Amino acid sequence: MKKVAILQSNYIPWKGYFDIIAAVDEFIVYDDVQYTKNDWRNRNKIKVNGQVQWLTIPVRHSVSDKICDVKVSFDNWHVKHWKTLQINYGRAAAFRETAEFVEELYRSPRSVYLSEINVDFIRSINRFLGIDTMMTHSSDYHCSGERSERLVALCKAAGADCYLSGPAAKSYLDVSLFEKEKITVEWMDYSGYPEYPQMEGPFEHGVSILDLIFNTGSSAGSFMKFVKPIAHS
Repeated sequence: MKKVAILQSNYIPWKGYFDIIAAVDEFIVYDDVQYTKNDWRNRNKIKVNGQVQWLTIPVRHSVSDKICDVKVSFDNWHVKHWKTLQINYGRAAAFRETAEFVEELYRSPRSVYLSEINVDFIRSINRFLGIDTMMTHSSDYHCSGERSERLVALCKAAGADCYLSGPAAKSYLDVSLFEKEKITVEWMDYSGYPEYPQMEGPFEHGVSILDLIFNTGSSAGSFMKFVKPIAHS
């Protein structure tokens, strides 16, 4: 059985995003669909003085832009973001262990396109976590159709017989279309995540994976569902 997941690229996503990647055989980045403003594409949450705050990449876009067409609008965003992370996570338990890795992500982004930046970050974090799932792009398959129809077409093009979806899609996904093509639909379960040693303030599960990395380092997988903790030299 080949299992795939299809998700839009997010900026430094939370741990559940990486668990979905780790749980499948192929992860398809769904970036040739319309960009949505004030969403996870260009921002995510971090802990700042015990409170949750947004860390946002400034972008410029038009209403009709696809995610893959959106560009950053401020050249030094990466410098500002790294300084923010240093200030707020400098006292985290595993900061010394992980700072070099994370700083490298922010040192010199190779692209001005948001999607390419997101994917670069995701690939690097995958390597840190020991996730070796194949990553492709929806544009690689040249599929068309409306919401559910296109997802089915992507699954077929990728040779998948199982589609793993986030639970939010239950409100719109037409499962019958998958069943007609003999593709099983499974739903990711985000419940039951253990808490990890987080910095001050109430514990928050829905923050960026960087929060978990800075606080737990190579033990991050101990607090995830499909990722195992590994040693880093």
